[in-house]
Amino acid sequence: MNKVVYFDNNATTRTADEVFQEMKPFFSDLYGNPSSMHFFGGQVQGHINNAREKVAALLGCLPEEIIFTSCGTESDSAAIYSALRTFPEKKHIITSAVEHPAVLNLCKDLEKRGYRVTYLNVDENGMINLEDLKKSVTSDTAAVSIMWANNETGVIFPVKEAAKIAKSKGAIFHTDAVQAAGKINLDLKNSDIDMLSVSGHKLHAPKGIGVLYVKKGTIFHPFLTGGHQEKGRRAGTENVPYIIGLGKAAELALKNMDKENEYVKSLRDRLEKGIISSVKNVRVNGEKSPRLPNTVNISFEYVEGESILLFLSEKGICASSGSACTSGSLEPSHVLMSMKVPMTFAHGSVRFSLSVYNTQEEVDYVLKELPPIIERLREISPFAEGKPLFGMDACDKHSH
Repeated sequence: MNKVVYFDNNATTRTADEVFQEMKPFFSDLYGNPSSMHFFGGQVQGHINNAREKVAALLGCLPEEIIFTSCGTESDSAAIYSALRTFPEKKHIITSAVEHPAVLNLCKDLEKRGYRVTYLNVDENGMINLEDLKKSVTSDTAAVSIMWANNETGVIFPVKEAAKIAKSKGAIFHTDAVQAAGKINLDLKNSDIDMLSVSGHKLHAPKGIGVLYVKKGTIFHPFLTGGHQEKGRRAGTENVPYIIGLGKAAELALKNMDKENEYVKSLRDRLEKGIISSVKNVRVNGEKSPRLPNTVNISFEYVEGESILLFLSEKGICASSGSACTSGSLEPSHVLMSMKVPMTFAHGSVRFSLSVYNTQEEVDYVLKELPPIIERLREISPFAEGKPLFGMDACDKHSH
């Protein structure tokens, strides 16, 4: 296969060439331990501080508010567990029903340990209702964790307003900003957000590096205890090359923010409009809500999404049926179920997520190859004849 069109950037991104080049010396020449007393290790700490400043610039916060972690999942867990340890007498957590599994499955596990969790539903456009949050938060609420942007639909949530509501009741507010960071302006210095998670591999840094933002003045209990690294907030020898890479990626993301919201959005819109005009019986999930500039989640009625992805893959086109952490499941997306997407559409959903490295030629290639794939699948599909989707009875019980 010669041609590869990568439209799955919400799952992971390519490491930018500039990022890779910035990292290389820290594998061979500048390999010292930043905790060492000697000059060889000490000089590395300066580079870490520089990377921290670059990440802070992207997020609009202070460098000392940045803690380097291994990934977004670790950052999510560290934030929520810290909030619960801060308020050990409080046993209530609020999140949304459409969170990434990193938060959703953690909350389900906490329910088994005696915590009460409120899962806020979204409307048909994938948007949460802040009035639901106001009604749900109480003096017993320890933490509110609501994602900044949904990884499947790209819908952007009003997290700054949500943070104000949480703070009014004395709860700690955390947001999973893994999909939002680098795509939209976050400006944390003008917010009530206490903690925020970032994952490097979503913004052209390598896999295995993340960030937890902790607002100055917020009580924080370390998730990993041991050494003094990260000012005692995250033990473990620093992953220096990857921290340096994330710093460079943050610098590039800040530089490319306008390009993300103009060029990438224009590609996304071209793809979306092209699909709508060339394929019948489709729906764009979340189209009436504010969305990330790079994401389109589109459902094809009476077609199985996994089949679409397999045929696209044969043409060198990489897309997704939703979160990479839930792919492989034959159950419809929990996000689409919360949006009450009809079952005939929910099973046939595909997410295309673009980046600054994509081109108009690639969009046009997808628009050329996709319609005949859908037509072919509908011709051989028994679903289009009015027969129930496989597993329909089993899946119906998951709708709400």
